[in-house]
Amino acid sequence: MQKPTSQNNGALPPPVAVRELRKVYRDIAAVDGISFDLRSGSITALLGGNGAGKTTTISMLMGLVVPTSGEARVFGADMARERHKVLHRMNFESPYVDVPMRLTVRQNLEIFARLYGVRDLKGRIAETASDFKLADLLDRPYGKLSAGQKTRVSIAKALLNEPELLMLDEPTASLDPDTADWARSKLELYCRGRAATVVLASHNMAEVERLADRVIMLEKGRIIADETPTELIKRFGRANLEEVFLAIARRGIDDGEDARRSP
Repeated sequence: MQKPTSQNNGALPPPVAVRELRKVYRDIAAVDGISFDLRSGSITALLGGNGAGKTTTISMLMGLVVPTSGEARVFGADMARERHKVLHRMNFESPYVDVPMRLTVRQNLEIFARLYGVRDLKGRIAETASDFKLADLLDRPYGKLSAGQKTRVSIAKALLNEPELLMLDEPTASLDPDTADWARSKLELYCRGRAATVVLASHNMAEVERLADRVIMLEKGRIIADETPTELIKRFGRANLEEVFLAIARRGIDDGEDARRSP
């Protein structure tokens, strides 16, 4: 399992540094003392079954949930107390989080562009709309769009401020296979081209295998694996990442030997 390490020879803090992060709701530890660093230009998949702690971890990385103990730092800022310092360098995308339905796509993009302090607002919206094939939808109310169109708007919104840290929750949900493949290519190109750090939560294991350099797998709020997809598949003795995920989710397996012994 990988250990947290300093980045850039100590000259700069890593984009994300998590130390002994813990969140307890009443008597349940949703996140139970996890630690990791993320480097620039990396795509890290945060995986686990329902209740594993993914959403809570992402919420603490965004500064939306205050940890019970430990800390989550983004670009050196403690997200529980200093998130205002770095929010303009971040963004989040989830097709399950809608924007105002009555506003047009253009109006929604303008609002978010202003919130993130985007310069050349009109030019940036036009560029993003072109990149994500939204030009014909700009003056249509968001609530009138199909699920797939909403997802494309959501991804476009997340890239408006050209974030250095991008958090994605099921980014290609509701997209047909061809459009989903196109969207993944766009996201991968953005990350590699700008050395952006990406945190990906997805139940699409083929998507994770394609995009992620690293998988942090959670179970009951704890990290049970932290490796490349290839290393993880090999350690658990499975054919692909989906089989690893199913083995853990169904059997509560927490080491490779148990996985190889299971039928």
